[in-house]
Amino acid sequence: MSDRPPTSLRVGDRVFAWGSRTFVMGIVNVTPDSFSGDGLLARGAPDAGDGAAPDPVALAVARATQMVADGADLLDVGGESTRPGHERVSEAAELARVVPVVAALHAALPGTPISIDTTRPSVAAAALDAGATLVNDVWGVAQDPAMARLAAARGAPIVLMHNRTEARYEDVVAEVVADLRAAVARAVQAGVPETAIIVDPGFGFGKTPQHNLAVLRDLGAVRALGRPILLGTSRKSTLGRILDLPVEDRLEATLATTALAIGAGIDIVRVHDVRENVRAARVADAIARGWVEPVAGA
Repeated sequence: MSDRPPTSLRVGDRVFAWGSRTFVMGIVNVTPDSFSGDGLLARGAPDAGDGAAPDPVALAVARATQMVADGADLLDVGGESTRPGHERVSEAAELARVVPVVAALHAALPGTPISIDTTRPSVAAAALDAGATLVNDVWGVAQDPAMARLAAARGAPIVLMHNRTEARYEDVVAEVVADLRAAVARAVQAGVPETAIIVDPGFGFGKTPQHNLAVLRDLGAVRALGRPILLGTSRKSTLGRILDLPVEDRLEATLATTALAIGAGIDIVRVHDVRENVRAARVADAIARGWVEPVAGA
């Protein structure tokens, strides 16, 4: 495979020209137990202003609208926590969480592509019906290609993320690349065009902090897959371990990873704090990819 991604990919009504700049994906967690503390179903979530119970759909639309105003290029909706030790929710509960939110975001922000973050093909299918246009599979390296078959049948691009049940590696970077290469091959065999596949090295998934940093240090090896790369480091525990800081104090650490990853040629960053990451990305892009000063009055 080439180390250069395809020039563009259509996601919904939006065309993403890889290599032109870094795109920012805003995270919309419709959960009570997100590790990042931003789940819209969490106890203490803001109410409607009159003491009424919070409406997660209204909260999601408000949060997503602000993210888009702050520069988010696409949105990622998830209804089940993927933090270590999380309890699985039922299929019915996940559907009830994400489908109304995806439908509302699609109606409120029709020009913004929506990704569905799930491990269940049934949930992905319902979300696609509701207006999502991208499938984000955090078990993209699983042997069962059911999610890839769904993406192929629906003509939806797919993110294949690296994950393992145990953080055991002889050579973490080489094995992450090999696992992702095999996942890409399975997705292509299932009918997904190679040009519709995005890879994610899975920072924070099935890896120790040392493994996470090794992968981040050698993102060039992931680029050898020839696919656009999505990276999600936002507020992750590895950053907290480095600085000994709680999740709410990891913004600067996230921005450092965003800037360094852009220098390594990353294509999408998946983040909670959109405005700050957009600003960091624009400066990092100007350095890494070049910048043309706007003409006064143009």
